[in-house]
Amino acid sequence: MNLPTILFSLLGWITILLFAGGLTYRIYIYAKTPMPLKIPINTSPTMSGVIGNMIIEITLFRKVFKTNLVLWFGAWIFHAALLLVLIRHLRYFFYPIPGWVMFFYSIGIWAGYFMLGALLFLFARRVLAERNAYVSLPVDYYILFLLIGIALSGLWMNYHERIYLVDVKAFILGLFSFSLNSPDMHPILIVHILMVFTLFAYFPFSKLLHAPGVFFSPTMIQRNDIEKRRKVNPWDYDVPSEPFYTLENFNEKRVDKHPEVVKYPPGWKRKAEYNKYKKGE
Repeated sequence: MNLPTILFSLLGWITILLFAGGLTYRIYIYAKTPMPLKIPINTSPTMSGVIGNMIIEITLFRKVFKTNLVLWFGAWIFHAALLLVLIRHLRYFFYPIPGWVMFFYSIGIWAGYFMLGALLFLFARRVLAERNAYVSLPVDYYILFLLIGIALSGLWMNYHERIYLVDVKAFILGLFSFSLNSPDMHPILIVHILMVFTLFAYFPFSKLLHAPGVFFSPTMIQRNDIEKRRKVNPWDYDVPSEPFYTLENFNEKRVDKHPEVVKYPPGWKRKAEYNKYKKGE
């Protein structure tokens, strides 16, 4: 046991704590937040239809496709490639490795190239488009650079460096079994692991939280049944009822107090109309 092993294990445990704790807290906040308005964009009045629309939206990014085809092209390729890359990396978390994970082993390598290409495309779109560059913040570039760095270092290790993967797997499994295991101290691997730790620790506090947040979006999960079911605002409080006074009684009370001034209710522009109302005609 040496100092780098202790430091990397501590960083890994801190990252897991920040990621799991922060994600749990944000999901709890999402779940307890009331939905005061009925603002569905789904056309289905049933929950099964809402679930079907959400599956289409999550897998195909239908709203992005309808609004911005260029953004949809880069975003969909990136998310699809990222999913395949994550599945490929599951081999470091299982022993023995399931067959369905090994099925994506070769596919995940090619997905890494598509992921890097999509990230470079999204970066170019953000920089070259004047409108996108105007609304971009430093944190937007930070996330892109972090993801590009992770993809570059991962592809570089796969083809140009000799990394002892047995030690890497022992280190990752040791983080979840609370045992100290040292990863291969190759510089590229160290940089790759540190960037991954940074990404996971930053995830619950960044814009990347749209991944679980989409399941709590009022426009996505509400049913379009406003004509059949009354929407009650959870923020509403009980209001004490007031006795009802007719316009006629209210006007007579004002006349009794101020006989010199006769006040007609709003909407009665002529005295004849008010007299007709009093007579019940």
